[in-house]
Amino acid sequence: MLLLSVDSSAKTASAALTQDGKVLSYKLINKGLTHSETLLPLVEEIMQGRGYNELSAIAITAGPGSFTGVRIGVATVKGIAFAHNIKCIPVSTLEAIACNFTDENAVICAVMDARRMQFYNAVFKTENGRVTRLCEDRAIALADLDAELSAYGRVIVAGDGAELFMQNTALKNCVMAQGDSQYQNGVGISRAAENKKAIPAAELMPVYLRQSQAERELKLKK
Repeated sequence: MLLLSVDSSAKTASAALTQDGKVLSYKLINKGLTHSETLLPLVEEIMQGRGYNELSAIAITAGPGSFTGVRIGVATVKGIAFAHNIKCIPVSTLEAIACNFTDENAVICAVMDARRMQFYNAVFKTENGRVTRLCEDRAIALADLDAELSAYGRVIVAGDGAELFMQNTALKNCVMAQGDSQYQNGVGISRAAENKKAIPAAELMPVYLRQSQAERELKLKK
């Protein structure tokens, strides 16, 4: 299976090309939210001259994450998939983060900054190369996440909200992931996409856990 995996759900952008789990090419860019300019050239670079019609499917982080970033990623993948009649595999951004730690035996707390001291979050267990989900994706307050994580042993905290969480928690059982493993990336996405159902491009949609700030403000005005 030749799989293209793409992410633009937060500050970083990433893509990977894998063949039956083997990484053929991979890149992560951490230059801020300029995905509308960088994502398609990144994908072209990762494809290494191969035609899109050679792909078995395209995996994409469909959310949660930055509203703009998720939309850009989903729209880019839908455009490629429509043009070349390729199916898509939507992946949770939080699960993709957890899949960076398949070589660990630990609890993985994936956190993305949802503003106002809330986090997009899910908790996973990694053991013997397998990733097991312990809860559904959600938006959760810092205090509630603190209370939940206190029940575990060693917890690895990863995602673009990891630093903010670590700065505001008193928990001693949590350690922050280091380097590129802190962020969702193409390789983690490809692992998360394993054994997931591929869907037609027309069915691919962004996944938001709450309304955008603009939508919330409009609702308050009404």
